[in-house]
Amino acid sequence: MRSIIVAPHPDDEILGAGGTMLRRKAEGAVTAWLIVTSIPVNGGWREEAVLRREKEINKVRELLQFDDIFYLKLPTASLDELPIKSIVESISNVFCSFQPNEVLLPHFSDIHSDHKVVNQATVSSTKWFRHPYINRVLSYETPSETDFGIGDRSYFRPNYFVDISSQLEQKLNALKVYESEIGAPPFPRSLEVVRALSQVRGSTAGYKAAEAFELLLQRS
Repeated sequence: MRSIIVAPHPDDEILGAGGTMLRRKAEGAVTAWLIVTSIPVNGGWREEAVLRREKEINKVRELLQFDDIFYLKLPTASLDELPIKSIVESISNVFCSFQPNEVLLPHFSDIHSDHKVVNQATVSSTKWFRHPYINRVLSYETPSETDFGIGDRSYFRPNYFVDISSQLEQKLNALKVYESEIGAPPFPRSLEVVRALSQVRGSTAGYKAAEAFELLLQRS
């Protein structure tokens, strides 16, 4: 299997599916990480923050054992100002290069505009006649984004669960790399809350810990 996770920002890959990507790797899959946005100096970010983020990405790649990383380097928190066609083309080009069998993407109801755009662009890039090697598409939940969506149909409906009982501690250890993104409970991106969510999702499916997804496509 060739599995790729599409992350609007670094840390979404761990929060949403860090355990699953570790499990896929343990099962022999080739895994990749597509990072959509970046924080460049010429975008107003301090050089210190940019260098810290580069170190975090390299460390997470090592901990999650990704075989490939792809960078689109689009402006963070501004994706809704870009032509959606260009984002679709960029993601599609990555798929042409990596040829994934499985794609993991953020949920459509996520409150962050970057997540919404990435969901739309990625879904548009998973049509079978464009990429016939894609057999499964899973939408992951991101603490602090998916759980804040409100409105009609704007909620996460998990119907696919991955047992990460053996990967939970590795996931939490990798999450620690993003020190500036972690807070104290009840903050959604805290180690305690992420652990609790994994346990709740696990209890739904009969596991000690799990990550939950919405299955959007399954071809066999």
